[in-house]
Amino acid sequence: MKPLMLFAIVALVAIVIVVSFGLQLSPNAPIALAPDSAANALYVCPTDSAFWDGFSAGIKPFSQYLIIGLFAVIMLLAFSWGWALYQNLLSDSFKRDSFKKPWQLTKMTFWTTVIVLLFVMTPNYFRTVTIDGQAGEYVLCDSNTPGARAVRSDAVH
Repeated sequence: MKPLMLFAIVALVAIVIVVSFGLQLSPNAPIALAPDSAANALYVCPTDSAFWDGFSAGIKPFSQYLIIGLFAVIMLLAFSWGWALYQNLLSDSFKRDSFKKPWQLTKMTFWTTVIVLLFVMTPNYFRTVTIDGQAGEYVLCDSNTPGARAVRSDAVH
């Protein structure tokens, strides 16, 4: 196995373990709330990643064109796989070389899609909230995240 692939597997396993068990490198003391208000509170933090949020917002106007391009490439992929299968069925033998180009296009399409989705859907995209009566951009966070504050859950949208 290639060293880069082994590193990727070890990094993925480490990320899954850290996230699954809620481990943190430098934990902070959680915010203490009264027991009667703890059930109705959510924790929010100000948005910190201005670069990635701005980059994602800059790509947003082109997202429809990116989706159109993705579906065009997927249709070309389907035709190229179908043509390779058809050629093998006609010759009644398996020729591995006829599948090289479709497989390369499949890998390139997959990784291009993953990279574009990472650019468009930043982590803050799924955590962004608005708070009634508060200006600014906030994201949901844990009670022990630096800069976290508790707000009423009915004020968060």
